Amino acid sequence: MTATVDSHLAGQDLGLTALAGIPTTDTPQKAKDFTSGSEVRWCPGCGDYAILATIRGFLPELGLKRENIVFISGIGCSSRFPYYLETYGMHSIHGRAPAIATGLSVSRPDLSVWVVTGDGDALSIGGNHLIHSLRRNVNLKILLFNNRIYGLTKGQYSPTSEVGKVTKSSPMGSLDNPFNPMSLALGAEATFVARAMDSDRKGLADVLRQAAEHRGTAFVEIFQDCPIFNDGSFDVLRKGDEAPHRLIPLTHGEPLIFGPDGEHCVVRDGFALKVVDTADVAAQDIVVHDALTDNPEYAYALSRLSDQDLNHTVTGVFRRITKPTYDDLVRGQVQQAKDAKPGDHDALQTLLSGKDTWTVS
Repeated sequence: MTATVDSHLAGQDLGLTALAGIPTTDTPQKAKDFTSGSEVRWCPGCGDYAILATIRGFLPELGLKRENIVFISGIGCSSRFPYYLETYGMHSIHGRAPAIATGLSVSRPDLSVWVVTGDGDALSIGGNHLIHSLRRNVNLKILLFNNRIYGLTKGQYSPTSEVGKVTKSSPMGSLDNPFNPMSLALGAEATFVARAMDSDRKGLADVLRQAAEHRGTAFVEIFQDCPIFNDGSFDVLRKGDEAPHRLIPLTHGEPLIFGPDGEHCVVRDGFALKVVDTADVAAQDIVVHDALTDNPEYAYALSRLSDQDLNHTVTGVFRRITKPTYDDLVRGQVQQAKDAKPGDHDALQTLLSGKDTWTVS
């Protein structure tokens, strides 16, 4: 994708990664360097442990100074994350982490800013903050842990719970039609959208690596198990002979063929996509994954392959495109104001005290 901005806003280089301009360290780092002294307090078996271990193992690869990495969380089990990482962090307020992270990203381009949130925190009270961060393309990374339940408040249904889900707040079954977080993010035209699973450490680390390098808002949904209030919710994707028949991993430039022996594939079905047997179609009819395509329609169609029963679930990077970022554009405007000629300031004063102002005597 190509993008143009006015010359006074061209302080950003659209070819730069999100890591450009952030101080690095020459000292080799290990996972223990990103491990704080706080006791990790999640329920035994919680998927958050696996995600924490993956992130601790991945952060040294960035080569950044720890004081230039910030994790901001909202409210929920996942939001304990800042306590357990030896970086800067903030345990903020319910649903507002993206808003706080936006302010930080705009004011501190020398930081790698991450948001940790859950399906309840991000998609319920925080829904508007999430979609506006995505549409603005703020230079931050949003990790949404989706366990399809409210865990911290002890088991109410969430915005991603299945229809008919019996919980403490829906004893006769939930009537709500759940969000598809990937479709929501793509509908907001997010520039980077990906999904991974807590138990797939290699796949999760690869997605996080690409998210860290992306300049703009990177949205990553992570399927995460809650062993207390929604145990086994993703077991069909992890265990048994059927799991490989359900998972559709994405690799840019590669055909969408999956299954233990490549017996399934994805083809176009009008404006949508569908899964068929590989033996029943010609090779040229199989969709080749293109994460870099401009329009979000293709990635959106991919997101619709995943339904509530997880019959087919796509993982990996759905979309990764380049657009001007909100924080770079804001800093460009600030610089423009600083560089303005004296006459420009007079024009601004005229605008501020124009015909719609009056003097009270």
